[in-house]
Amino acid sequence: MNLRSQCLPIRMLLLDVDGVLTDGGVTFNASGEPLTEFDIQDGLGMRLWREAGHLLGIVTGRSSDAVRRRAGQLAITIFHDGVADKWHTVRSICDDTKMSPAQVCYVGDDLPDLPVIRRVGLGVAVANARQEVRQSADWVTRHPGGSGAVREVIETLLKHQGRWGDVVTRATATQTADL
Repeated sequence: MNLRSQCLPIRMLLLDVDGVLTDGGVTFNASGEPLTEFDIQDGLGMRLWREAGHLLGIVTGRSSDAVRRRAGQLAITIFHDGVADKWHTVRSICDDTKMSPAQVCYVGDDLPDLPVIRRVGLGVAVANARQEVRQSADWVTRHPGGSGAVREVIETLLKHQGRWGDVVTRATATQTADL
């Protein structure tokens, strides 16, 4: 199956955080608290994805106040942190949203993501994902995690679905109206 045909049925995008929305590095401030950096273009892409009428969620193994805050800023309502079994959580999300796993795109980078990547409609590995994840994924991004990989996925999905032009038109009309 080619990438275009895999993109067509996708209605929900689920993302890992560390290594996908971030570069996977951990930096600490003087007080010993972790600092997390997110890519702004990824953030706009997530907003555009939701505004196109699609579902967006986070499924991550780690719990982090910074990630919770970022999810809140982006109005991400499907949010699961501290997850040990990601596939179990994704199945539960599918049940709750009445979606089939075939309608899900999941983006990951490391071994805990493999069970999901292997079972959803479109399993994506970021460019800097572990080798096993890249080999199992349906598609590997050109951009690394934390540096536009999520935006690349969203643009690719919307372009293959024939919706990118409308999204750009709405986004630029909104931006002009806000000036």
